[in-house]
Amino acid sequence: MPPDDIRLTREEHDRLAALRRSRRHRPAPPQTRSNAERIADAVATTVGSWRFILIQSALLALWIAVNVLAYARAWDPYPFILLNLVLSFQAAYTAPIIMMSQNRQAAIDRAQQQHDYDINVKAELEIEALHAKLDAMREMEIAQLTQAVRDLTAKLG
Repeated sequence: MPPDDIRLTREEHDRLAALRRSRRHRPAPPQTRSNAERIADAVATTVGSWRFILIQSALLALWIAVNVLAYARAWDPYPFILLNLVLSFQAAYTAPIIMMSQNRQAAIDRAQQQHDYDINVKAELEIEALHAKLDAMREMEIAQLTQAVRDLTAKLG
Protein backbone atom coordinates (compact mmCIF):
# COMPACT_ATOMS: atom_id res chain seq x y z
CA MET A 1 0.00 0.00 0.00
CA PRO A 2 1.40 3.44 -0.88
CA PRO A 3 2.25 5.90 1.91
CA ASP A 4 -0.65 7.75 3.52
CA ASP A 5 0.57 11.16 2.35
CA ILE A 6 0.03 10.33 -1.34
CA ARG A 7 -2.39 12.83 -2.77
CA LEU A 8 -4.56 10.22 -4.53
CA THR A 9 -8.17 10.12 -3.47
CA ARG A 10 -9.71 6.90 -2.15
CA GLU A 11 -11.56 6.50 -5.45
CA GLU A 12 -8.28 6.84 -7.36
CA HIS A 13 -6.62 4.26 -5.08
CA ASP A 14 -9.49 1.85 -5.70
CA ARG A 15 -9.40 2.41 -9.45
CA LEU A 16 -5.63 1.98 -9.55
CA ALA A 17 -5.90 -1.24 -7.56
CA ALA A 18 -8.55 -2.55 -9.94
CA LEU A 19 -6.45 -1.59 -12.97
CA ARG A 20 -3.39 -3.27 -11.45
CA ARG A 21 -5.37 -6.47 -10.89
CA SER A 22 -6.55 -6.56 -14.50
CA ARG A 23 -3.38 -7.50 -16.33
CA ARG A 24 -4.97 -7.31 -19.77
CA HIS A 25 -2.76 -5.50 -22.23
CA ARG A 26 -5.27 -5.70 -25.06
CA PRO A 27 -9.04 -5.65 -25.02
CA ALA A 28 -10.72 -9.01 -25.26
CA PRO A 29 -11.16 -10.09 -28.85
CA PRO A 30 -14.69 -9.63 -30.14
CA GLN A 31 -16.97 -12.59 -29.76
CA THR A 32 -17.45 -14.78 -32.78
CA ARG A 33 -19.48 -13.03 -35.40
CA SER A 34 -22.89 -14.30 -36.39
CA ASN A 35 -23.69 -15.18 -40.00
CA ALA A 36 -25.59 -11.91 -40.38
CA GLU A 37 -22.59 -9.93 -39.11
CA ARG A 38 -20.24 -11.77 -41.47
CA ILE A 39 -22.57 -11.06 -44.40
CA ALA A 40 -22.89 -7.40 -43.42
CA ASP A 41 -19.10 -7.07 -43.22
CA ALA A 42 -18.64 -8.81 -46.57
CA VAL A 43 -21.24 -6.59 -48.26
CA ALA A 44 -19.70 -3.44 -46.76
CA THR A 45 -16.22 -4.54 -47.84
CA THR A 46 -17.37 -5.39 -51.35
CA VAL A 47 -19.54 -2.31 -51.94
CA GLY A 48 -16.84 -0.06 -50.52
CA SER A 49 -14.17 -1.19 -52.96
CA TRP A 50 -12.87 0.21 -56.22
CA ARG A 51 -13.40 -3.18 -57.83
CA PHE A 52 -17.14 -2.92 -57.16
CA ILE A 53 -17.27 0.66 -58.46
CA LEU A 54 -15.46 -0.29 -61.68
CA ILE A 55 -17.56 -3.40 -62.29
CA GLN A 56 -20.80 -1.57 -61.57
CA SER A 57 -19.76 1.33 -63.83
CA ALA A 58 -18.96 -1.11 -66.64
CA LEU A 59 -22.32 -2.88 -66.19
CA LEU A 60 -24.20 0.44 -66.19
CA ALA A 61 -22.36 1.59 -69.34
CA LEU A 62 -23.11 -1.77 -71.01
CA TRP A 63 -26.80 -1.60 -69.99
CA ILE A 64 -27.15 1.92 -71.40
CA ALA A 65 -25.21 1.13 -74.57
CA VAL A 66 -27.22 -2.02 -75.34
CA ASN A 67 -30.54 -0.23 -74.76
CA VAL A 68 -29.55 2.81 -76.83
CA LEU A 69 -28.01 0.87 -79.75
CA ALA A 70 -30.70 -1.84 -79.89
CA TYR A 71 -33.49 0.71 -79.98
CA ALA A 72 -36.05 -1.65 -81.60
CA ARG A 73 -35.41 -4.53 -79.17
CA ALA A 74 -34.52 -2.51 -76.12
CA TRP A 75 -35.89 -3.96 -72.88
CA ASP A 76 -35.35 -0.65 -71.09
CA PRO A 77 -35.66 2.30 -73.49
CA TYR A 78 -34.22 5.77 -72.93
CA PRO A 79 -35.41 7.05 -69.59
CA PHE A 80 -34.02 3.72 -68.27
CA ILE A 81 -36.79 3.24 -65.72
CA LEU A 82 -35.90 -0.41 -65.14
CA LEU A 83 -32.26 0.58 -64.51
CA ASN A 84 -33.43 3.19 -61.98
CA LEU A 85 -35.55 0.52 -60.28
CA VAL A 86 -32.61 -1.90 -60.10
CA LEU A 87 -30.32 0.79 -58.66
CA SER A 88 -32.99 1.82 -56.15
CA PHE A 89 -33.33 -1.78 -54.97
CA GLN A 90 -29.57 -2.05 -54.66
CA ALA A 91 -29.38 1.15 -52.59
CA ALA A 92 -32.37 0.18 -50.45
CA TYR A 93 -30.74 -3.10 -49.44
CA THR A 94 -27.07 -2.17 -49.24
CA ALA A 95 -27.48 1.00 -47.14
CA PRO A 96 -28.94 -0.74 -44.05
CA ILE A 97 -26.48 -3.63 -44.38
CA ILE A 98 -23.57 -1.19 -44.48
CA MET A 99 -25.03 0.60 -41.43
CA MET A 100 -25.15 -2.73 -39.54
CA SER A 101 -21.47 -3.29 -40.30
CA GLN A 102 -20.60 0.26 -39.27
CA ASN A 103 -22.55 -0.07 -36.00
CA ARG A 104 -20.68 -3.26 -35.15
CA GLN A 105 -17.35 -1.60 -35.97
CA ALA A 106 -18.33 1.40 -33.84
CA ALA A 107 -18.98 -0.94 -30.89
CA ILE A 108 -15.54 -2.50 -31.37
CA ASP A 109 -14.00 0.98 -31.55
CA ARG A 110 -15.79 2.04 -28.34
CA ALA A 111 -14.41 -1.00 -26.52
CA GLN A 112 -10.89 -0.19 -27.79
CA GLN A 113 -11.26 3.44 -26.71
CA GLN A 114 -12.41 2.38 -23.23
CA HIS A 115 -9.40 0.07 -22.97
CA ASP A 116 -7.07 2.89 -24.06
CA TYR A 117 -8.69 5.21 -21.53
CA ASP A 118 -8.20 2.67 -18.73
CA ILE A 119 -4.53 2.27 -19.66
CA ASN A 120 -4.07 6.05 -19.68
CA VAL A 121 -5.76 6.41 -16.29
CA LYS A 122 -3.59 3.63 -14.89
CA ALA A 123 -0.44 5.29 -16.22
CA GLU A 124 -1.50 8.66 -14.82
CA LEU A 125 -2.25 7.22 -11.39
CA GLU A 126 0.99 5.22 -11.34
CA ILE A 127 2.99 8.34 -12.23
CA GLU A 128 1.20 10.35 -9.58
CA ALA A 129 1.93 7.62 -7.00
CA LEU A 130 5.60 7.61 -8.04
CA HIS A 131 5.78 11.38 -7.66
CA ALA A 132 4.27 11.12 -4.20
CA LYS A 133 6.77 8.41 -3.20
CA LEU A 134 9.64 10.53 -4.49
CA ASP A 135 8.32 13.52 -2.56
CA ALA A 136 8.03 11.42 0.60
CA MET A 137 11.59 10.12 0.14
CA ARG A 138 12.85 13.65 -0.44
CA GLU A 139 11.10 14.90 2.69
CA MET A 140 12.55 12.01 4.70
CA GLU A 141 16.03 12.76 3.34
CA ILE A 142 15.65 16.47 4.19
CA ALA A 143 14.48 15.55 7.70
CA GLN A 144 17.50 13.26 8.13
CA LEU A 145 19.86 15.96 6.84
CA THR A 146 18.25 18.54 9.11
CA GLN A 147 18.66 16.19 12.08
CA ALA A 148 22.29 15.57 11.10
CA VAL A 149 22.91 19.32 10.98
CA ARG A 150 21.28 19.70 14.43
CA ASP A 151 23.44 16.88 15.81
CA LEU A 152 26.62 18.41 14.36
CA THR A 153 25.63 21.84 15.63
CA ALA A 154 25.00 20.37 19.11
CA LYS A 155 28.40 18.62 19.05
CA LEU A 156 30.15 21.82 17.98
CA GLY A 157 28.29 24.01 20.44
